[in-house]
Amino acid sequence: MAKKNTTTVHTCSFCGRDETQAQFLIPTMDGKGAICNFCIEQAYDITKEYFGVSSKNKGQQPAKTDFKLDLVSVPKPKEIVAYLDNYVIGQDTAKKYLAVAVYNHYKRLLQPHTNDDVEIEKSNIIMVGPTGTGKTLLAKTIARLLKVPFAIVDATVLTEAGYVGEDIESLLVRLLQACDYNVEEAQRGIVFIDEIDKIARKGDNPSITRDVSGEGVQQGLLKLLEGSVVNVPPNGGRKHPEQKMIAVDTKNILFICGGAFEGIERKIAQRLNTHVVGYGSNNTYRKLQRENLINYVTPQDLRSFGLIPEIIGRLPILTNLEPLDRNALRRILTEPKNAIVKQYVKLFEMDNVKLVFNDDALDLIVDKAIEYKLGARGLRSLTETIMIDAMYEEPSAESKEFTVTKEYAIEKLSKANFDAMK
Repeated sequence: MAKKNTTTVHTCSFCGRDETQAQFLIPTMDGKGAICNFCIEQAYDITKEYFGVSSKNKGQQPAKTDFKLDLVSVPKPKEIVAYLDNYVIGQDTAKKYLAVAVYNHYKRLLQPHTNDDVEIEKSNIIMVGPTGTGKTLLAKTIARLLKVPFAIVDATVLTEAGYVGEDIESLLVRLLQACDYNVEEAQRGIVFIDEIDKIARKGDNPSITRDVSGEGVQQGLLKLLEGSVVNVPPNGGRKHPEQKMIAVDTKNILFICGGAFEGIERKIAQRLNTHVVGYGSNNTYRKLQRENLINYVTPQDLRSFGLIPEIIGRLPILTNLEPLDRNALRRILTEPKNAIVKQYVKLFEMDNVKLVFNDDALDLIVDKAIEYKLGARGLRSLTETIMIDAMYEEPSAESKEFTVTKEYAIEKLSKANFDAMK
């Protein structure tokens, strides 16, 4: 209501401003009082702050919400594995370890306070496996199912404090963002640190140059993995004295690490001494060992690769992802809910074109992925190379069906010079 309608009251009953000092005055029902626009705004801020968030600091200091979780609604390990099976082919051992770790993390959050002095400690995980075997896919898939905040971060950008790169504490920024900066919820979350092998120390011999992105980062991660209160810059990036920090306790945050650890097979082979010759050697067994060396990975091999003993001790659960064989790669193409072939079929459906892949064309893609040692990621790059011309021409064509044959796939791969990758 405009001020010209306030005929009986000409000042604000709260602050005393008159009509010339306020933009408008709203009178009461009985006409004996009024409130100005400034007092209305202030009352709105007070109300919001009382219920949790100040309108001036919206998005920075959110309200504290109760963490409502009960063991009945938490997915059991078998249920978690069944969900992962819809999106990730194979890797049964890694799925089992991951499901048990996540379920135990829920139970840690729900453990009752008793007088028996038994406190369940968190069991951080490290997953080792060649590129393209599904480490990041497992993390992204399980994030959809969880009832706690989940963040996927990359270790490759981390450096020691004071050097170009990101500080170790910036790992927790993604977790805070996942729960809208609710610190209480973030302290119960899960962080997946990808490419953990990239922070391995560069060598055993001391150097005149500091290893600021290797062992220095590992030393900085110790306090996060163990559990301590760290100051996190709310917007990430570098820390500076004038920046307001957010204190986060990592005691109840579960850390899952993953890395390809390229070349760790040589460390395993040296330990197993797979090149032994003589009358007593079992050639068949040793050949099997050489083909599946990653199955025999131990914390000792991680130390030989370049992880310091302190960080290995804070990652007590070690599991591996096996290299994908031909059968697994073939299933990855068609079976998961978001399978590569299903994605291209959907793309063509949006242009009213029916896309069909012949079995021999799919077999060719799998064979080439194995030949080029590209893993599951190679399936996507090969399929994209084969389909690029069709995706360019078909939206403008009049045909309503397109079939990918083995001959067509060979032609497109030869044009892209894929044979040069051998």
